[in-house]
Amino acid sequence: MVCWKFIPVNFALMAHQFEHTITVLPEHLDNQNHVNNVIYLQFMQDIAIEHWNSVVPAAMEAEIVWVVKRHEVDYHAPALLGDELLVKTYTGALSTVAWDRHCEIIRLRDRKKIISSKSAWVCLDRKTGRPRRIDDAIKAVFD
Repeated sequence: MVCWKFIPVNFALMAHQFEHTITVLPEHLDNQNHVNNVIYLQFMQDIAIEHWNSVVPAAMEAEIVWVVKRHEVDYHAPALLGDELLVKTYTGALSTVAWDRHCEIIRLRDRKKIISSKSAWVCLDRKTGRPRRIDDAIKAVFD
């Protein structure tokens, strides 16, 4: 049984915030002509992976993999064809094997928040597929 112990994080610092922009394309739209909810999940996953890949040492990347345990998404406004979106992410609270990752998507033309989310990512040993303790070396990647 896993015991979850959460360590408080100073969210004001949002260390290692990572961001990029996306232009809404026709393939992102649903039958209501706004970005489909599943596409937002893809945007969230893509930026999380890009963020990790931008900071992880090669040796560590060969040892561990992250998988999502839970997504919580709040939808604030629709995004439409041609909208330029700022997608940003940063890490939050962590436990022994899971780390929260926050994501916000902002429409650039009016700075309107489109979504905000929190996802729990679990650290796995790449060889065994079993949960792996988030040790100091892993924490240091985001320090």
